[in-house]
Amino acid sequence: MKITVVYDNYLAKGGLKTGWGFSSLVEIEGLPPLLFDTGADGATLLYNLRKLGIDPLQIGIIVISHAHSDHTGGLFDILEINKHAEIYVPASSLAGIPGRKVILVSKPRQISTGIFSTGELKGIEQSLVIKTSQGVVVVAGCSHPGVSTILDAASGYGQVCGIIGGLHGFRDFNRLRYLSLICPCHCTQHKSELRRLFPEQCVACGVGLELEL
Repeated sequence: MKITVVYDNYLAKGGLKTGWGFSSLVEIEGLPPLLFDTGADGATLLYNLRKLGIDPLQIGIIVISHAHSDHTGGLFDILEINKHAEIYVPASSLAGIPGRKVILVSKPRQISTGIFSTGELKGIEQSLVIKTSQGVVVVAGCSHPGVSTILDAASGYGQVCGIIGGLHGFRDFNRLRYLSLICPCHCTQHKSELRRLFPEQCVACGVGLELEL
């Protein structure tokens, strides 16, 4: 299983473009690729996808964490190309897309084999929960409900071993001490402190980062 960061504020690989926002692609062998969030603009998202050798037409599922523009800005550009992907959005967004079926997520649910949603937490945001051989990995957009809230929700699917994505102003670092993977992206305010506290577990995020799990 592989997670590729396709939109972020920083670069991990040359030849790609940055932007304020977040998007990642989840690939599990035998399953359609899943795009989590779409960054702030479609041009940057599509450029990075193609530079990374990812065909937008092959994306089978699109999950939006929350309705802020730095996570939804590329959605309609992807949908102009891809006419078949399933779309999952938080129920509070009430997003209607003409001609497309949109699945509104309020409670925890399965999205694909081994991939789940935490459900919409605190009425604003959902995160992905992915089962791996090492445990459960969380992919978060901005963690507006709070990292602790997200981890508690994800633990219903198994022992959490990693978190990837925006952690916003999260400071309860003790909650991360048992994780083997910490990848703070996008809006995370305390990246340097996370790197200092967890030098072995912490991985620098950026466009082009590929994590094999």
